[in-house]
Amino acid sequence: MKSIMKYKYSIFVFFLFEVIAIIFWQSFQNPLYFLTFSCIGIFFALVIALYTAKVKYARNVVQLVVGSFILINLGLLSHQNIMIEGFWYCLFLGVFGAAVMHYLIAKIVGPFLFGRGWCGYGCWTAMILDLLPYKIRQNPRKNIVFIRYIVFAASLLFVAALFVFKVADIEKIMFWSFIIGNLLYYGVGIGLAIRLKDNRAFCKYICPVTVFLKPASYFSILRVKCDLKTCINCGKCKKECPMDVDMTDNSRKRTNGTECILCLQCMNSCPNESLHL
Repeated sequence: MKSIMKYKYSIFVFFLFEVIAIIFWQSFQNPLYFLTFSCIGIFFALVIALYTAKVKYARNVVQLVVGSFILINLGLLSHQNIMIEGFWYCLFLGVFGAAVMHYLIAKIVGPFLFGRGWCGYGCWTAMILDLLPYKIRQNPRKNIVFIRYIVFAASLLFVAALFVFKVADIEKIMFWSFIIGNLLYYGVGIGLAIRLKDNRAFCKYICPVTVFLKPASYFSILRVKCDLKTCINCGKCKKECPMDVDMTDNSRKRTNGTECILCLQCMNSCPNESLHL
């Protein structure tokens, strides 16, 4: 029984995604929803299990598999824009498209359950950025977070303009905006990581999706907590955290608390195993 309970979070994530898969499958009578969410749930559950078993590079493997699956299957092959402008596009059309489904589960409602776990395990932009060598921030954090709000507003205005001016071939434009947008994200993300020596610089300063993620993540049920009785304040968890979160503070107002991507690097670095989910 103890060996099973050791993997309770992995089991929980698997059944959570299976329930979501069945609900969407039956609601829309489309088995593709079942296949998509089942696959994502299996990979997420697997990575948590591998982390529990202390297998190295488990998260990177899941990032590449899940991120590539969504990028290629929904984006390139199905011609679905699942970036933030695709979300606005579906809302303007009044349809429940792939982008709306993706945003509701991964970035609007889901974060109340698992915070910014999507950023750590499924983001197709971060899957590339996390392969860069600057896993620990080497320079002081910059006060340029306002950029994310500019990008957020620009994405909304871009889609609104297409409808206001009744631009022709909007679907084609949205597909190409998906291609160009991803190339820009990768280019800016890699350039910023090299310039600031921080893999996650794009996530901290540029990514517009964080406008949705941060408020919901504040109330996240699944979060890393610290056993203050066994913590020796060695500072290793703070040093190893790619998002600069203070895991020794259990309050929801802890430093950069809404930026935790559940990478569990802090738990792996803790010499006393004082951190837990």
